[in-house]
Amino acid sequence: MKPEPLPPGAGTPRERILAVDDTPETLEIIRRNLEAEGYRVFTAPGVSEAVAVLDANPVDLVITDLKMPRVGGLDLVRHVRENLKDTQVMMITGFATVEGAVQAVKSGAEEYLPKPFTDQELSAAVGRAIGKLRLRRAGRLPAGTVASARHGLVGESEAVRRVLDAAAKAASASANVLVTGESGTGKELLARAIHYGSRRAAAAFVPVNCGGIPEGLLESELFGHLRGAFTGATESRAGFFQTAEGGTIFLDEVGEMSLAMQVKLLRVLQDHEVCMVGSDRPRKVDVRVVAATNKDLLGLVRKGQFREDLFYRLNVISISIPALRERRGDIPLLLGTFAEKFAREMGRPAPRFSERAVASLVGYDWPGNVRELENIIQRLMVMNDAEVIDVPDLPALMRFSALRGGRSDQRTLAEVESEHIANVLAAVSGNKTRAAAVLGIDRKTLREKLKGMQHPAGE
Repeated sequence: MKPEPLPPGAGTPRERILAVDDTPETLEIIRRNLEAEGYRVFTAPGVSEAVAVLDANPVDLVITDLKMPRVGGLDLVRHVRENLKDTQVMMITGFATVEGAVQAVKSGAEEYLPKPFTDQELSAAVGRAIGKLRLRRAGRLPAGTVASARHGLVGESEAVRRVLDAAAKAASASANVLVTGESGTGKELLARAIHYGSRRAAAAFVPVNCGGIPEGLLESELFGHLRGAFTGATESRAGFFQTAEGGTIFLDEVGEMSLAMQVKLLRVLQDHEVCMVGSDRPRKVDVRVVAATNKDLLGLVRKGQFREDLFYRLNVISISIPALRERRGDIPLLLGTFAEKFAREMGRPAPRFSERAVASLVGYDWPGNVRELENIIQRLMVMNDAEVIDVPDLPALMRFSALRGGRSDQRTLAEVESEHIANVLAAVSGNKTRAAAVLGIDRKTLREKLKGMQHPAGE
């Protein structure tokens, strides 16, 4: 089947994509969304038709359903792997299971997307697959390398593989999960990977920033309220737990909850029921809880600032995401991934990074982790339209990181500490509260260290 002409206003034709699904509606959604992004799209209702298209046309990416009449998607994946070495494969399915994902990846699928998916999730998954293909063709990713990119979690390091293995095991269970890690490491991405790899994938994933909701409103937001329950409650409204029925609720920054709110959350976890504000009748809920924090919850338990019983209810399965500085080998892959992402958004080719620039970025400590790296790449591409990004294009902190290796062993501990504090402050635009959180100290300690930096001993 020939791809239809691009609609007016669409981007320049780029990679060719073959979508294979026995549901016409799904094919139409995929075709419409991807053509709007400038891709050339073929469609096929089954594996035999797909093979005919592949025999007659060069295709960069095959998107195939798993369950189809007669011949299934795994057979098509194997056909592509055995006959088309330079074609990416993405599996989509309405029967999302961990076993299915593992089987698809083992067969050669680089991406695994559960139905129903949003337009944004489809675009992101296709972008990751095409990005890896471009990197491989450009010689920056060895042939045969499959990057670990589950719902945005990109990396090939052993640390990332351990996290993804733990997430796959967590997805196969129904227990609550506690995700820990510094700000910007991707805790919500991991929570999404667990949800979409579980039996709950067809239901809602509801993220809640516990630290971003005022204490007086948090109970109502989580559990809902009845009309007239408080001033301004002009109508009854369901809470996040009811919205997540049958699915997963992600409680980010759970360590920010007050002790009073912790008691109410504990009751929900124990009894699997919520009581709306203004009601005395509890309602059963079937919701899995994935909580996340960048704080030492066990330390807060010892200080009496977090309930021990709630900690153990949340910490049935524990997954710790490493900081970016602990997996520096993933930074070149992340550079390519983010460059491809923003290049698509800006409608321009992705720039290359010089070896010196990559070395400088790898040498930086990244106090803001992957989020900081993504922001830096976006800034570089907005402010610079060169084909190659070199060291002079980088922010000052990254440029200087290229020079540290030659003198790092000659510095005192105080000098290293002062430099790290200065780097963290610069990364968070001088915000001392955020800097203290990243450094793992309180504001008072940070102020004392800054005074010491301004008035070194001996002066």
